Amino acid sequence: MPIIANLELRRALVDRVRYYNELGIFDFYRRERSETSSASASTQVEQESPSSSQPELREEMPPRKPAVVAKTVQENVLEVPASKPEHRVSDPVAALKLIREDLGDCTRCKLHQQGRKQIVFGVGNPTADLMFVGEGPGADEDAQGEPFVGRAGQLLNNMIKAMGLRREDIYIANVVKCRPPGNRTPERDECDTCSPFLMRQIAVIKPKVVVALGAVASKNLLAINAPMSELRGRFYDFMPVGARSGDPNWQGAKLAVTYHPAFLLRDPRQKGEAWKDLQMVMKYLGLKPPPKTD
Repeated sequence: MPIIANLELRRALVDRVRYYNELGIFDFYRRERSETSSASASTQVEQESPSSSQPELREEMPPRKPAVVAKTVQENVLEVPASKPEHRVSDPVAALKLIREDLGDCTRCKLHQQGRKQIVFGVGNPTADLMFVGEGPGADEDAQGEPFVGRAGQLLNNMIKAMGLRREDIYIANVVKCRPPGNRTPERDECDTCSPFLMRQIAVIKPKVVVALGAVASKNLLAINAPMSELRGRFYDFMPVGARSGDPNWQGAKLAVTYHPAFLLRDPRQKGEAWKDLQMVMKYLGLKPPPKTD
């Protein structure tokens, strides 16, 4: 491939390659074409770059900002990034550990400067059939380093128990892994920066069902901007971005949407609706609630 002198154009091409990698596309082929002038070739590349007027493939979601930017012109920025480290191991415990190590003491977004105490990665069964995804850590979660351990976590534990499961049977994670200040809603750039790690967790765990808790989790996982009333009550076919869809043992999960436990604490009238969502999940997984005791 000829050297591209324009650094901005090179970076644009890198962004596009990384975008396709996140979609699970790692192999690229050069199409044979007739000889053209360097000027027309440059024009064609510019038309294919993300800065063109042509519509993006993901109209609902703005393109993610790259976590790493080319530092020098001499760097080979067109090199296709290697597969994720967890792709080289089969043990999900080891794979999740590799993702956590890759996350490190994350400084990729501004949340690391806004009072977080620690990263809240995720907890539970690494081969769980059921996975719950929330919005982000609160004060209790930030203090203990584990998702859903405060009042909302206690309610989630009761919901899990009502399904005939234990907390250790499932896996729990959040869209963002650092506490937003004042427990505010995570901002779009924060979700876009952190959610690839969540997608990698889901791809390793390979759950049968993912339950998105609340609007933030639902809209980030589904890339659909719709009210909860429209998202609830059905299953979605879900394959996390960047997952190896060719895995014969896992062709994705079913995704269900329900209310966040924190919302249910504020409006207990919606607990019945949330229970309907969980019953739909239970039916799919073949679960039965535990017998009532006197």
